[in-house]
Amino acid sequence: MSSPPPGRELTTDAELRDLLRSTSRVAVLGIKTEAQSDQAAFYVPSYLASAGVEVVPVPVYYPEVTTILGRPVFRSVAAVPGPVDIVDVFRRPADLMAHLDDLIAARPRVVWLQSGIRHPAFCEALRAAGIDVVQDRCLMVDHRRLAR
Repeated sequence: MSSPPPGRELTTDAELRDLLRSTSRVAVLGIKTEAQSDQAAFYVPSYLASAGVEVVPVPVYYPEVTTILGRPVFRSVAAVPGPVDIVDVFRRPADLMAHLDDLIAARPRVVWLQSGIRHPAFCEALRAAGIDVVQDRCLMVDHRRLAR
């Protein structure tokens, strides 16, 4: 079996606009719960849900939680049924490599690392698996600016 064509790092407004306008489903890795509503890992996915995007919660902590934003929780991205357009990642750079196999198995169109999150080796591994990446950008800010 041949390897997939390499993924790209999306950086331009045109690339991001095309992605965001064609996105309907976002899995949020590292999502927080309603109890942490003042944290970006909750209010960014909450914004996306209010904008009509289907948000799939994939928390790292909170084993007792079964729903977030009224949606069922999944414990890995690969366990999410059906296609995922973007995996929005709220994890520290040091914690990213632990999620690499799960993300490659899930095969989302794009893995989006939130503001302040960069990891060249992690992104290179995703791109080698044919997955596009975005680094160090806020999905909420770019969605508000470009998706309309």
